[in-house]
Amino acid sequence: MAEQPRVYKYYDLLASIFIVVLLISNLIGQKICAFGPFRVSGAQLLFPITYIFGDIFTEVYGYGGSRRIIWIGFLASGLMAALGVVAIALPPAPEWSNQQAFAVVFGIVPRMVIASLIAYWCGEFANSFTMAKMKILTKGRYLWTRTVGSTVVGQAVDTTVLMIIAFGGQSNWMLILRLIVSGYLFKVVYEVLATPITYAIVNFLKRTEGVDKYDYNTRFTPFATEM
Repeated sequence: MAEQPRVYKYYDLLASIFIVVLLISNLIGQKICAFGPFRVSGAQLLFPITYIFGDIFTEVYGYGGSRRIIWIGFLASGLMAALGVVAIALPPAPEWSNQQAFAVVFGIVPRMVIASLIAYWCGEFANSFTMAKMKILTKGRYLWTRTVGSTVVGQAVDTTVLMIIAFGGQSNWMLILRLIVSGYLFKVVYEVLATPITYAIVNFLKRTEGVDKYDYNTRFTPFATEM
């Protein structure tokens, strides 16, 4: 008789929050904010939270649990982009005067969508893989080294891939480098400052869920289905 998959109390709730944060960050990402010489998008106010969630999923439920959520987020982002295109294309009612504003908010540039989806996919899996491997190397100690270390790797991949695919060949390479450095530093500092919160959530989940997964025998391919 096949072993029944274990059901966790908070996994689905955390997954739902993760997806909501991810989709909201996609919607507000068009605004560019200025902090002195640094330039960051509105998405960077929320998007780093998805990496914190990625750390929590991997630390508590293992790489398989994180992999499942990454794929759900990827598909949800793609679906939102596709439905945005459809909603803009539908003929507006004559008495409705907000079509242009609606198109600005929900309008997408195919290159930007492709860039964000690829960057998200690569960055999240790099983050989760690093987190899982570092947990084994540290024997479960020094959580802060894993949360920061995985973010250093994952955000480097995410930010670099996003900026190069989105702006390569269209913008000055010095500007692209500036965007990469600004975004990367912001996200890493964000993660470091959130470390106490990550500790509290991880400890709570390990205690209440009764799980602390180590990925000794995990298949680290992004395309496996087991949790």
